[in-house]
Amino acid sequence: MTTVGGILKVFVVVVGAGPALCIMNRGEEQQQLDLEDILGTMSTAAPPAAVPAAAGEEVATAPASSEATAAPSTRKHRNPSLYANVPAAEIIDSLPLETRLLVRRRQYGGFWQAEFLLKGMAAAGTCFEPEASDIFLASLPKSGTTWLKALAFATLNRATHSPSDGQHPLNHRNPHDCVGFLEFRIIQQQQQQQHDAAGARGLYEALPSSPRLFATHLPYSQLPHAITEEGSRCRIVYVCRDPKDVLISYWNFYKKVAATAAATAGGDGDGQDSAGVTKFEEVFELFCEGRFPGGPHWLHALEYWHASQRRPDQVLFLRYEDMLGDPVGNLKKLAAFMGCTFSEEDEEDGVVDQIVELCSLENLKSKDVNKNGSTRLGIKSESFFRKGLVGDWKNYMTMDMAARLDKIVEEATRGSGLTFGNSSLLGRG
Repeated sequence: MTTVGGILKVFVVVVGAGPALCIMNRGEEQQQLDLEDILGTMSTAAPPAAVPAAAGEEVATAPASSEATAAPSTRKHRNPSLYANVPAAEIIDSLPLETRLLVRRRQYGGFWQAEFLLKGMAAAGTCFEPEASDIFLASLPKSGTTWLKALAFATLNRATHSPSDGQHPLNHRNPHDCVGFLEFRIIQQQQQQQHDAAGARGLYEALPSSPRLFATHLPYSQLPHAITEEGSRCRIVYVCRDPKDVLISYWNFYKKVAATAAATAGGDGDGQDSAGVTKFEEVFELFCEGRFPGGPHWLHALEYWHASQRRPDQVLFLRYEDMLGDPVGNLKKLAAFMGCTFSEEDEEDGVVDQIVELCSLENLKSKDVNKNGSTRLGIKSESFFRKGLVGDWKNYMTMDMAARLDKIVEEATRGSGLTFGNSSLLGRG
């Protein structure tokens, strides 16, 4: 990892095999870095078949790669040296763009990342210095992120904050404000106009330690290399959910956020964004094409699944459906993995059950902060809580739609051993 001081500038460049990053300092000679120096070796699935440009989509072309297409999760991107003095806006604009569903997304390393996160992701890769005890909660949106944050936070801090205490932080703060996203912190720092690398590092160093708890929506291949490299003692907890239920949860979340955005802008709040996405059928197509934020969903999960098989002591793979079916058993598994196993005294005193109750969807939804407040990201807290059911997709999808999505997931993960809870058409509604 190359140390960068002074004023931090992050560029994304498309050269040969794919996007790469360039970091420059004021008063220093330009340092040219391979993408792997920033984010670690990228293990990326072969890109999905090209789809015609649609409304709200712009596709930029890049030089073709001579690299042969490899099997999913074995292909490695090796990027040549980078061009100097290329304007950041010009470089980012060279990546494929998707504008539907409110968030502008660029296809980067095989995944559709929110445009505003590209710099934050790269800067975290250079400025973040992990500690051996760090724990990362990884997921895609609407896969159980909020619940996992609450469970992990309450479990790690039970000695300081009793889960039965009415003043527990989760009774007064949204889980997303208790556990921040790694890639969002650098954006927060930039908004405060602390643009130098030292200031960025200080933002992370100021966090409570032993252990520090972070969340991330990044794919495993795009995490800072210092987190995933051999010898790293950082632990990662990944939660996945049946893609069909993820889609439905995101669809409802999107409609809430879109309505709020429209009302704020003086519109009628009908849930339509600038690209005019108002029909579930359109959203379904986007999901099947893998164009959702952070998608393709199944490849995101597949990367963490492979990592959990290679490094079971460092990566714990959880399924949302299993957690709902046995919350106590999975909470104990989570605690043991994080290094804070429940003692016999904890169990006798009902601490495990108290944490499960404190973090339950019903309890969190009932709190004023989650009914009326907003998170530091500016999103209404109530938007993060809905039904939390397994099999709710059956209330929205036709059986043909469900079968089509199941087939896409099955073909993408065939031979990996990865299965999603409730992945059959029968469901567990």
